[in-house]
Amino acid sequence: MAEKEGGVELKFRIYDGTDIGHKTYASSMTVSTLKQKLVAEWPQDKSVIPKSVNELKLIHAGKILENNKTLADSKVTFGDLPGGVITMHVLVQPPITKKKTEKNEEELKKLNSCRCVIL
Repeated sequence: MAEKEGGVELKFRIYDGTDIGHKTYASSMTVSTLKQKLVAEWPQDKSVIPKSVNELKLIHAGKILENNKTLADSKVTFGDLPGGVITMHVLVQPPITKKKTEKNEEELKKLNSCRCVIL
């Protein structure tokens, strides 16, 4: 089974199908700490590289894991196959800058405005 004496064997699949971080992690490790390790180990030859923990989302069994919970709290070991490795999906979502948001609001105002011309 993927759970080994206080640890869980995990690998992480990133956006292009590459697996990274295949190791055994302590089940008492928080999701935030795990994300820090992934940011540090992220392959530098990829087109998308996270700069901080806040840009990563870990998904296991269709649920986004919360930063303040441990792997045990997140029930990471449920539902895996005996002798298998648990695969989590990693999403990189860069933060939206304020300039882009202001620009988007202006564009939405233009699209939502109504104008009539009677000739």
